[in-house]
Formats: sequence, C-alpha cells, structure tokens
Amino acid sequence: MPEPTLQVIDTNAIPWGSLEIPSLKASIPIKTCIEDPETGVSVWKIKYVAGFTNISHWHNCSHGIYVLDGVLVTHARSYGPGSLVWFPEGLTMSHGATQDNDVVILFITNKKFDIHYTHEEGGYPSKG
Repeated sequence: MPEPTLQVIDTNAIPWGSLEIPSLKASIPIKTCIEDPETGVSVWKIKYVAGFTNISHWHNCSHGIYVLDGVLVTHARSYGPGSLVWFPEGLTMSHGATQDNDVVILFITNKKFDIHYTHEEGGYPSKG
C-alpha cells in the first residue's frame, strides 16, 4: 500500500468551473477540491449567485454545507459565515443565496453525490 500523503488545496488558486443543472436550466460556479473515487466523498467550493435557489430536492448521500461568505438560505432558515449545516441522507431540502447577495460555501458529501428533484421524482423512496 502506498504511503499516505497530506493534501493541501489552495481553493483561491483553482479556477471556477461550472456545474450544469439541466433540471433547473442553470449552472453553478464550482471548484472541485477533493473527489475520492473509492468512497465517493467530495469537497467542492460552490458559489450560489444572488437570487439562486436549488429548489426542493433530496440526495442518497448526506452532505454538509459550511458557509464561507454570505448567507445560506435553506428550507428551514438562514445561516451566516462560520455555520456548518448538515443535511442527512433523504431529507427533502432547498438551499441557495439571498436575493441580494452571493453565498460561497464548502459542500462536503459523505459518499457519491447524486441529486433528485421532487418536481421530477417525488420524495425520498421508502427503505422498507
């Protein structure tokens, strides 16, 4: 087995890419920091531009959103810089920016990322 090595990512040096969301006819500015092909764990730096909301959806993975700058607006309430908001697998949610300002976040998944919009697929399937 290879020797583990420390990884340091300068997120300011990574150029912004674009994550296309065909269901919303939108794209989100994104910087890929970590993607582990074995576990599916991912860490992305994401910017939701003012007025953007990722409407009602759910995931087969849990994920955390750490607010770096701005205010994250969710289905539950709003959170400012320094907040870590953890969304459990299967929770129906929405999140985005305020109408007036962008929000920059770290988005961290616990396994491979997926997204399912309730207007297309309904709610989270029962595991029973």
